[in-house]
Amino acid sequence: MQFLNAFFFDIYPYIAGVVFLIGSWLRYDYGQYSWRVGSSQILDKKGFRLASNLFHIGILGIFFGHLFGLLTPHWVYEPFLSVALKQKLAMGAGGVCGLLTLVGGALLLKRRLLNPRVRANSSVGDLMIISLLVIQVCLGLLTIPFSARHMDGSEMMKLVGWAQAVVTFHSNASTHLAGVSIIYRLHLVLGMTLFIVFPFCRLVHIWSAPVEYLARRYQLVRNRR
Repeated sequence: MQFLNAFFFDIYPYIAGVVFLIGSWLRYDYGQYSWRVGSSQILDKKGFRLASNLFHIGILGIFFGHLFGLLTPHWVYEPFLSVALKQKLAMGAGGVCGLLTLVGGALLLKRRLLNPRVRANSSVGDLMIISLLVIQVCLGLLTIPFSARHMDGSEMMKLVGWAQAVVTFHSNASTHLAGVSIIYRLHLVLGMTLFIVFPFCRLVHIWSAPVEYLARRYQLVRNRR
């Protein structure tokens, strides 16, 4: 048990990080024709926009919430935000974004499985990644009742300590998770696994988010007469 704990929370994060970065680079360098989202909207638009918007709004909120919540040092927000209040915000905002992601993801998965045209054009990887994301958000939502048992934020700070120890390359990061419930551990392991599968599925399109559109010049488009 001690070996598994050390492997998954001391070593596995770096395996996931290396595969994520090097795999993405190799995919971009050698498989540019596969570097696409592979949208199925053209096959059937019914219900797609609602499901996609719910999913993407929710998952963006979750991503940035985890990014800033876990990796921002405590001293940055300590003067105006207590640990207990931070946990309440995380539970509230995370719960809302998690539900949006779950509903949107479930609708997208249902569409992939039950719509004959979409199913015929879906790969095993497409079904796998949306299934993993739905399972992951379910695990995240299941952590909320466990967090409610520690409203002082003590459980949350263990997770924060582990995440910051990993990104700053401190040894024995797993010691920060002492006493943490199994539901958090499953959530962390599946989250790191998503980074491993990232370069080998449609998630690579995240690297190509069209942020440059925000700064580009306006384009004037006229109808052909």
